[in-house]
Amino acid sequence: MGPKGSCIVGGVFSKPRILIHLAECGLGKLYARAASISIESMNVHMKRAKRPAGLAVRLGAYILKNRLRGRKRFPLVTMLEPLEMCNLACIGCGRIREYKPVLDKMMSVEDAMAAIHQAGTPIVSIAGGEPTIHPRIDEIINRLVAEKYYVYCCTNGLLLERMLTKIPPSKFFCWVVHVDGMEQAHDESVDRKGVFAKAVEGIDLALNKGYRVCTNTTVFKGSDVADLWEMFRFVANLGVEGSMISPGFDFEDAPDQDVFLTRRESQDLFKKLLDPAKTLKMRFYNNPLYLNFLKGERDYQCSAWSNPTYTVMGWRKPCYPLADEHVEDLAELYETEVWDHYGVGKDPRCANCMMHCGFESATIFQAVSTPKDWVTLIKSGAASKGGITAG
Repeated sequence: MGPKGSCIVGGVFSKPRILIHLAECGLGKLYARAASISIESMNVHMKRAKRPAGLAVRLGAYILKNRLRGRKRFPLVTMLEPLEMCNLACIGCGRIREYKPVLDKMMSVEDAMAAIHQAGTPIVSIAGGEPTIHPRIDEIINRLVAEKYYVYCCTNGLLLERMLTKIPPSKFFCWVVHVDGMEQAHDESVDRKGVFAKAVEGIDLALNKGYRVCTNTTVFKGSDVADLWEMFRFVANLGVEGSMISPGFDFEDAPDQDVFLTRRESQDLFKKLLDPAKTLKMRFYNNPLYLNFLKGERDYQCSAWSNPTYTVMGWRKPCYPLADEHVEDLAELYETEVWDHYGVGKDPRCANCMMHCGFESATIFQAVSTPKDWVTLIKSGAASKGGITAG
């Protein structure tokens, strides 16, 4: 058995022995197939999901257009939360508690589309709550795809299978399945047994049906690096586009405040987690500049204004992690004086934040005006793939 009782994928076992070992762990066929792919040294799985090349072109043109108009701050990815209800109560999440008074409220399709049109970004990230609970989420996604927005839908995977009959595969659409580790670690993180198995089953089924799929991992103080390495190899072998990673934000309403990392703890953990010698067979969705930031090798000013979040109560102000108020006019988020009060060194709640919604976009904005950084993105392939994660 691997760390915390999880199964070993890859490694030094012979093929027959590892298949027996994996079958004994409970996810038999899926674990065995992923292990088999690894052992046979297949660099690209036949179902490997790929980011569309057009995403980078659209994003680059959008940034250039806004810069030519003289806009210093503008939205890059629109975060849409059509509901705050969830079918899980993860230990590091504060959303369902923060929005307890409106958990039964569902955003209309019309309001969702109006918010997206108001923001005008090429990328839309749908979160929550659990989006697949929304009774008309398929209508929202299908309309966005029809209008050629690049849409990412974040989900815990529990209801993924039934959604595949309602939303057709498209280069403009990607499922983002939350996975915080291998079976034991992930189920502990979401506080329910069986969630990892269901998520992996959904990932595999979606890939088989031709969907784009990536994973999203939140790292906490108790995260086991060896377990995360194992998980990243495992999902890569399943065929996902890549894995997004980010430290958790210390939401005031989260039930367990002891799981959150300080900035220094995050940097120390990511230096180990992102060791090049250990990550050769892993596929990270984040761009390399952001990964270097997580390791403490780079520093950026937060640009959370680039990821405005629209909820059932309106636009969160100032940003995705913080909501001191909700407003109806998106322009209020871009008033200069607002950002004089938020960010590291300005608001104590921002001190330990390293989330990609605030800092990965910052790497893109700096790279646009820094040739050396842009070359780094091009060499890594990030520039040709969009170079930014979904929220």
